[in-house]
Amino acid sequence: MGIRERKEREKQRRRQQIMVAAKKVFTDKGFNKATMDDIAGEAELSPGTIYLYFKNKEELYASLSLRILQYLQLKVEQVLNTPDLTPEQKLDAMMKAMYDVYEFDPLVIINMFHLQSSETLKNLSPELLADLKELSAKSVGGLTRIFQEGIEKGIFIDQHPVALSDIFWAMFSGVVLWMTSKKIIDANKDYLKSTLEIANEIFKQGVKK
Repeated sequence: MGIRERKEREKQRRRQQIMVAAKKVFTDKGFNKATMDDIAGEAELSPGTIYLYFKNKEELYASLSLRILQYLQLKVEQVLNTPDLTPEQKLDAMMKAMYDVYEFDPLVIINMFHLQSSETLKNLSPELLADLKELSAKSVGGLTRIFQEGIEKGIFIDQHPVALSDIFWAMFSGVVLWMTSKKIIDANKDYLKSTLEIANEIFKQGVKK
């Protein structure tokens, strides 16, 4: 391994170290109360080193969302590449895939939903913002392909497939955020999976011809 390769590997290792520390700090303190100094302390690095990799805590916050979007994109591609599924079955598989991503890291995906509707996006570098937009577009694009197929086969109502994709995504994120807030108030109210299944069935009935 050459010097350049070793430096790049060390850079990626250090970046990962910072992101792991950031996730713990955001979990313990919440985004608003967390500081870059807190993250530096958790990572056992100097604040100056943290700023070499991320210009602010918003970029760190968004970078965690970027990783979950990458994982979601992999799950979307798996659904799209599964042979012999009807459009309705693909919607079922898509909902399951999205729930699996949520279970993989609930905190990050909830943070991602908040991120998408906050001022935080304005503080990101153009490169990071472009990456987030690209991955989000790919995931929604996968949904759009399912709706387009269903419309062409006469299974789904003839409405704009992008609009149907946006509604499906909004339904998922809305249910996740609402059920999460209920669970905070009462830990026994852990009905997310069953509620998503009901929501998906109602949605399918609504888009079927």
